[in-house]
Amino acid sequence: MTQKSERVVKALENHKKGYNCAQAVACAYADLFGVDEETAFKMTEGFGFGMGTMGTCGAVSGMACVAGMKNSDGNLAAPATKKETYKLMKAMTKAFIDKNTSVICREIKGVDTGKVLRSCDGCIEDAATIIEETLL
Repeated sequence: MTQKSERVVKALENHKKGYNCAQAVACAYADLFGVDEETAFKMTEGFGFGMGTMGTCGAVSGMACVAGMKNSDGNLAAPATKKETYKLMKAMTKAFIDKNTSVICREIKGVDTGKVLRSCDGCIEDAATIIEETLL
C-alpha cells in the first residue's frame, strides 16, 4: 500500500471536518499557490454535492480550482494561460475517469444504478493524488 502524502491526508481530514468535497481538495493546496484557506473555502462552497445538483463531482471541481491557482498567469488585461490550464484539466479529468469511470457525482454515487463507483473520500483522495502527480 502506498503511503498518502501530507496534502492528501489534509484533504481527507478537511472532509471529516465538514468541508464539502471541493473545499476539502482546494483548501489542502491553496496555500501553495498564494490563496488563503478561508478564501479557497468560500470560493468552492458552491461546488459541493456536484454543484448542488449531483453534477460534476466536487472533488473534480476542487481539482480544477487548484489547477487554475497553479497555472493561471492572473493577467486580467490579457490572460494567456487558459488554453494550457484547459489542457492540464483535460489530462487530470482523464486520470480521474480512468480511476472512477465518471466525473458525474450522480453516476459515481450510483443514484440511478444502485452501484456506487467510489465514496466521497475515495474521490477526494483520487483528486488530491492527481494534483500531486500533475501539478506538484
